[in-house]
Amino acid sequence: MPRPVHFEFGVEDAERAQAFYSTVFGWKFQEFPGEMKYWMATTGPDGEMGINGGILMRHPGMTPGTTNTMGVPSVDAAVESIKAAGGTIIMEKMAIANMGWVAYALDTEGNQLGVFEEDASAK
Repeated sequence: MPRPVHFEFGVEDAERAQAFYSTVFGWKFQEFPGEMKYWMATTGPDGEMGINGGILMRHPGMTPGTTNTMGVPSVDAAVESIKAAGGTIIMEKMAIANMGWVAYALDTEGNQLGVFEEDASAK
């Protein structure tokens, strides 16, 4: 059963957002290399209950709020399932180098969600 494995906030000002979450919760941020401006958020030690996430610069079509990403065995199968259930794909499958594949969608209520398939060979 797919479970949330990551969360993201789309932000207007990454420095301001990092300062807020670092001050309030003690989160640590590290810029992730790549074309997209993205910072990984470490929310606590490995082995403790919870998930890590990230912040990215909000882009057109991205809904405000938190995006929860589910770990799935296949992004392709998840995308087809989302479409069949009435969801809308807003970002097609793309590689996250050396990590896996991700796609983003809107559910039937307009909430943004992601699906992620682990694959170290993704380029």
